Amino acid sequence: MIGPHPFQAVGEKYIDTVVKAAGALPFLIPVLEPALDLDEVLQRVDGLLFIGSPSNVEPHRYNGRASDAGTLHDPHRDQTTLALIPHAVERGVPVLGICRGFQEMNVAFGGTLHQKVQELPGHLDHREDKTQPLDVQYAPAHELLLESASVLRSMTSDGRPKVNSLHSQGVDRLGAGLSVDARAPDGIVEAFHVDGAPHFAMAVQWHPEWQVMSNSFSRALFAAFGAAARSHLQSR
Repeated sequence: MIGPHPFQAVGEKYIDTVVKAAGALPFLIPVLEPALDLDEVLQRVDGLLFIGSPSNVEPHRYNGRASDAGTLHDPHRDQTTLALIPHAVERGVPVLGICRGFQEMNVAFGGTLHQKVQELPGHLDHREDKTQPLDVQYAPAHELLLESASVLRSMTSDGRPKVNSLHSQGVDRLGAGLSVDARAPDGIVEAFHVDGAPHFAMAVQWHPEWQVMSNSFSRALFAAFGAAARSHLQSR
């Protein structure tokens, strides 16, 4: 809600990143009730970016306990994205999930989520300090431990790149057909891909869209997504 009215909005940082780092043209897919026809959506796009949000996936979508009071949710988005993600992967439409999109992808493939990673014994507090300026909130927070076979290794010359961390939720059980690409030092999953996907199908827990053009690792990630979208366009 912005004032008394409901809005559907996309953060400018995601729009800029799609244009500048992925070399693509961004369009918002509205989440409506009833949801849009998924086949019609997939006939018209070359790739799908599932972005971060202040809202969390509703826990009943993965048989989780009820959220604490005050937790933001977006049931219309859940209804659209959780059906759209596996359908898109099956159709060969390139997919990239970020933060909430990462969590959506896991739930869409039958996975579950921790609602408060910071309360798990032995785990880091992955939340940002919202009292700090944005440059501090989005600053590198921890190393990324890359799996040996991950395609992310080809995107960086740093064996342990540092990434930002602005989340409370995290993967509990990984969804069916998903493989881990990277973890945080405490073991929490930070990136995964869909096994056997016809095209690019990956999700990351951090925010690579932040100041993307000054980060070679982030640029490489979005360049791979953009290249996959163009390949899908040509194949159609």
